[in-house]
Amino acid sequence: MDELISRIMAASGLDESLAKKAIGIILAFLQKEGPATEIGQLMGALPGAQDLAEAEGGAKGGLLGTIGGLMGGGGGVMALGGQLMGAGLSMGQIQTVSKEMFAVGREKAGEDTMGAIVGAIPGLGQFV
Repeated sequence: MDELISRIMAASGLDESLAKKAIGIILAFLQKEGPATEIGQLMGALPGAQDLAEAEGGAKGGLLGTIGGLMGGGGGVMALGGQLMGAGLSMGQIQTVSKEMFAVGREKAGEDTMGAIVGAIPGLGQFV
């Protein structure tokens, strides 16, 4: 997890706290929306990922959750973007963080695992 955090900080310019928050938000989203088997493989390949996801998993709701609900029923990728922007990331930083996370995911969990996750979540491909 330290490697992922460091790479995201270097690529996006985020500080450690915000990098961890962004990773946690994305992981919590993937757990909610993605295929269980592949998400389990990804989480297992990233020690500490579950802790970050749980830390941010309760951050749903509020105004951003409501906006996400209005934009797409369950929220989906639009709600994820809203959560990340609400945490203080710009659209460019969201794309950088997403791309870096999925690059590390491919290295650690494999291309097939990450491909299945991207393929199962509508709209996710545009961010990774």
